[in-house]
Amino acid sequence: MSALSPHRPPRTRTAVLLAVLAAVAAGLGTLVLVRADAGLTARQVTVGGVPMTEVRAGPPTPGVRRPGVVIAHGFAGSAQLMRPIADTVARRGAVALLFDFAGHGANPARLPGAGSNTSAATLDADLDAAVGYLRSRPDVDADGIVLVGHSMGAGAVTRYATGHPEIARTVAISLPEAGELPPGRPTELLLIVGGAEFPAFRRAADDAARRGASTGRRSAVVVPGVEHISVLFAARTHREIADWLPGGEGTARPRPIARLAGAALLVFAFGIGVVPLAALLLPRRATGRGPTGPPSGREPDAPAPTDSPALSGDRVPFGGLPLFGLAVLAAGVGAAVAAVLPTARLPLAVGGYVAGFLLVTGVLLVAGQRWLPGWFGVSQPPPGTPVSAGRRATARTAVATLALTGYAVLAVALPIHLGLTSALPVGARWWLLPLVAGACLLFLLGVELVAAGRTGRHLLVVAVTVVVLTASTLVGLAPGFVVLVVPLFALLLGWQAAWATVLRRYAGPRWLPAVSGAALVGWPIATTLPLS
Repeated sequence: MSALSPHRPPRTRTAVLLAVLAAVAAGLGTLVLVRADAGLTARQVTVGGVPMTEVRAGPPTPGVRRPGVVIAHGFAGSAQLMRPIADTVARRGAVALLFDFAGHGANPARLPGAGSNTSAATLDADLDAAVGYLRSRPDVDADGIVLVGHSMGAGAVTRYATGHPEIARTVAISLPEAGELPPGRPTELLLIVGGAEFPAFRRAADDAARRGASTGRRSAVVVPGVEHISVLFAARTHREIADWLPGGEGTARPRPIARLAGAALLVFAFGIGVVPLAALLLPRRATGRGPTGPPSGREPDAPAPTDSPALSGDRVPFGGLPLFGLAVLAAGVGAAVAAVLPTARLPLAVGGYVAGFLLVTGVLLVAGQRWLPGWFGVSQPPPGTPVSAGRRATARTAVATLALTGYAVLAVALPIHLGLTSALPVGARWWLLPLVAGACLLFLLGVELVAAGRTGRHLLVVAVTVVVLTASTLVGLAPGFVVLVVPLFALLLGWQAAWATVLRRYAGPRWLPAVSGAALVGWPIATTLPLS
């Protein structure tokens, strides 16, 4: 089997083998996701505009009442993010109810003051609707209602249980603060915090546990080695919740990462599947010219190789310091002005700032490459240089662009939606999606231009962008919640860089990696961050 070269596309045999491997991984991922639902039934309902999912193990048994567990997600989360916890408690004999707060998941309503205390009334109303619905189920013990919440949801469930003493027990995972909890209320409170979380979460758990130590049953559990999100998928977290249920039954072992494992296999399948797809859609890039004909290995109608500066006789890029300086300057200015741009007023919490940041950074990268090409060792193509040869090449490029962009949407949306959190657009997300994708496109075009076809340079610009975005949060330029989405943002940019490396091996237009990458990066930003 031929080794993959940075500048040479894989041979047909390699592409076929990768296609087979991708199909096998996709099949295994689908099987894992299907088996994650084994023995469970899920029912979708909407009550008072709040989308809910009722999860149970088997149909209701006449005359038998079970504990009911309402599960509330955190900021930028969704009901699907909490589905593994619902699976665990359902297999222990309870009826689980997931729901989406306003502005999250499948709920098209906007959350006023998302991320601030002004949203508390809306959160309480959505939670009250979920509790009321679960209490109305004929096989649910109205006196055995348990509330489970994560982060923002932990604050909501503890606040609700404080004012509703009829709530049997409460579980708060990663409680942001304990300031609103009066001593001894709620009386039955389990506090769970990840050992790798920010210290403030540990202090909040300890504070809440001390306040009720003398008047009720409270327990604080530190789950080692996990942070703010991975604490939801830790086996220890699931065991503690299952043991906290009143009158729970069964000893089914939790399987908190089953859906994540299935989604990871799908990501792997889509990740390697782009290689055979690119080989099918795009002509090979020329590696040399014969004495009389077109570049060897290139079809007569394929785009000319001068479309890539690194492969068309332009100077080889050198000197990382000027590129590093431009990346720092562009991202720094982007972080400073994003908060005052019109994009900051988009009804997408955190996402509006990120979109503005990417927009400004991209503009400055494009401007730097345009005005200072000598800094990067890249010569501009001479005037009149052809970038395509005929209608056939243009049509092929259009088909490839549409197919690869659609593939990118499936590659990112399907695994996230099936195995992690809601990734389908609803309500205002439909018109926010092209705006966010446009900002991502401009940023990635800038990266593509200054990288000049070199993966190392691409990764340098991306790394600087991620570091500056993180730093802008720490110094107060960006909303504080940005730091929670930076890891996912970095993974998406890394994924896009890998795909760009693959696509550059073919005779496609220079902008193709940026167009497909805009879908890959922009879709999760527009569909997972809260509407505000």
